[in-house]
Amino acid sequence: MNRLNKMAVLVALGLGIYCLTGSIYTVSEVEQVIITQFGQPIGPPITSAGLKVKLPFIQEVNSIDKRILEWDGNPSDMPTEDKLYISVDLFARWRIVDPLQYFLRLGDERSAQSRLDDILGSETRNAVAKHELIEIIRTTKDREPLRDALLTDAERALNMGALVPIQNGRKLVEHEIFVAAAEKVKVFGIALLDIRFKRINYNASVRPKIYDRMISERRQIAERFLSEGNGEAARIRGNRLRDLNKIQSEAYRSVEEIRGGADAKATEIYAKAYNQSPEAVSFYEFTRTMQSYKAILTDNTTLVLSTDSDLFKFLKGMNPDSVHAPTQLSGGKASQ
Repeated sequence: MNRLNKMAVLVALGLGIYCLTGSIYTVSEVEQVIITQFGQPIGPPITSAGLKVKLPFIQEVNSIDKRILEWDGNPSDMPTEDKLYISVDLFARWRIVDPLQYFLRLGDERSAQSRLDDILGSETRNAVAKHELIEIIRTTKDREPLRDALLTDAERALNMGALVPIQNGRKLVEHEIFVAAAEKVKVFGIALLDIRFKRINYNASVRPKIYDRMISERRQIAERFLSEGNGEAARIRGNRLRDLNKIQSEAYRSVEEIRGGADAKATEIYAKAYNQSPEAVSFYEFTRTMQSYKAILTDNTTLVLSTDSDLFKFLKGMNPDSVHAPTQLSGGKASQ
């Protein structure tokens, strides 16, 4: 009997421990719990952390994450309003705010991710189809401040680097997707916190055509700049020739004025010297006459001069016995 009593006590103790462990559970700070009995939720969700108690065997604990969760969709191709196919990659952040509704409609996170794929993908297609590509890839309506600061005054005057004006921009497109999708996921006990475009690219099939069009547009812009540059170069060259002719004419006038002033000054000096010293004037006349001889007489020059001429008077004065007869200068030599 003692042995049977001990066995019964051990069995009862084991059953008690098993029941105790099956009825006690813990809730962490990052989760919330739905208690189900035979698959049906019992009572409100348990959202506070700590040690909790339930009925063993017939009640189960269903943990639901209450942290911010991420959704990262796969890139998908879709057309814009201007009929350009682009590949859009979107991501979002969401949270379970109504665990009971979430548990009844979705059950687990895998089902929630699948539902978000459908809703966000559909709303993204709708929003992209209502806007042109420039509205989706641009964020602001104006040129970036840093980019504008790098432009020179000439580039600003030519409106280089100016961006195509937009009405909405990428942020408003994201907001449209967020508002439409948040309303639809609310019925699943989910709160959509934020969505963002991660990457937008051209579809691989139309990418070469897009690049060819971009190259053509840039060539047109380059040709316009080249023609404007050639016109500006022609204008500069014309101004250069005009300024050069003006400078040369003014320089010639200045040279003639200086030369005339110098001749007048020289004449004035000669006149003063003649009045003060006739001998100095005679010497000057002699040197000038000798210079004129050197300038007009060469090996092949023949001159027939009268002895009374001014040019011959110094040669005449060198020979007191010379007769007053015509004299011939040939080859730089005088002959009578």
